[in-house]
Amino acid sequence: GMLVALGVPLAAAVNVVTLRRASAKVDMVPAVLIGACVSAMVMLPFALPLSATPRDIAILAFLGFFQLGLPCMLLVAASKHLQAPEIALASLLEVVLGPVWAWLGAGERPSAATLTGGRLLAIERLPDTTGLKREVLVQLGHMVGYGASLEQTIAMTGARVVPVGTVSMARDYQLDQAITGSTACAVFVVSHMTVQYAMLGLEEFCRICHAKGVPVIVDAASEYDLRGFLARGADLVVYSGHKFLGGPTSGIVAGSRALVQAAALQNRGIGRGMKVGKESIAGVMAALKAWGRRDHQAIRARERQALDLWMQVLAPSADVHCRLVPDPTGNPLDRLRVIVLTSSHWTARRLADALAAADPPVMVRDYQTDLGYFDLDPCNLHPGEAEKVAHQLAACLSL
Repeated sequence: GMLVALGVPLAAAVNVVTLRRASAKVDMVPAVLIGACVSAMVMLPFALPLSATPRDIAILAFLGFFQLGLPCMLLVAASKHLQAPEIALASLLEVVLGPVWAWLGAGERPSAATLTGGRLLAIERLPDTTGLKREVLVQLGHMVGYGASLEQTIAMTGARVVPVGTVSMARDYQLDQAITGSTACAVFVVSHMTVQYAMLGLEEFCRICHAKGVPVIVDAASEYDLRGFLARGADLVVYSGHKFLGGPTSGIVAGSRALVQAAALQNRGIGRGMKVGKESIAGVMAALKAWGRRDHQAIRARERQALDLWMQVLAPSADVHCRLVPDPTGNPLDRLRVIVLTSSHWTARRLADALAAADPPVMVRDYQTDLGYFDLDPCNLHPGEAEKVAHQLAACLSL
């Protein structure tokens, strides 16, 4: 590697000096074409069999002419008028101006993690964020508790949460004007516990943030779709390795290579105490492979059988009414909503507690018992467990 690194500038120097001397006598522009043809012939055997599509070939041809061919011809033409050192210095402008053209032409801006994510001293100093961007934007309707406070979890890194909008509404200008020179990133939470109306959608959220160079992190811990959030504009997506995937307790960080690497480097700092063991890593990798082979339609059918069984058991009850409800964040499953009637001596809270105290216990989605109902979730049940749930429902309600 060191020899190659030494050979490149030496070859470039020989090329520039030779070009300068030859240009005074011979038109060297055809040499650019000859060099390109020789390079193509030498590399062709390594490219076979061709896997590029016609669209790929068209893009490569466009780049080959405008990004390589035309600049080389201009460099040859300039060699008639410039000295060899001047030609070499002019070629170095590509290194300096390359990021500028990407910024002006494509609106691409380096993210905060790209600039500081590899600063090991900064990582070791966290949660001291002196000199770092530390503001994290979150829509107020997304500041949920997931067993712990989202705001506290972010603050543990040394960041400061900046709420966007109100608990019932977030508007585009509120996000746009909340972005400052101290903004490190923005977090978008996908959860049944967030406010499900009048919040900014993910696409608009990303558009506003990306226009000002702010990366977007999506908390999708309980979500089924492992690709869609990145396709919709997220820079990083965080998934649970154990909920829908059914693996061991763990997390998966997916997205931009630079940001994923920056996250991995936190193992040298505050992330060290949160690392998973090698067994968990192997387990979640196995779960991901199994996910790719899983018969999702068959699983939906088994879940529907469980829901039908529970509805059948609860149908004679004078205490509750049941109906199927779709997942609020669009995951491909239904749940059974158990609505406790006002005429019943039960309340939703007391019935949920009674099921949790049963043997074996039945844990329900009870975060809305104050509204008079809870949900039964058929996900990840093992064989025979749907029948155990049905038995406890019947026992509690004396059916």
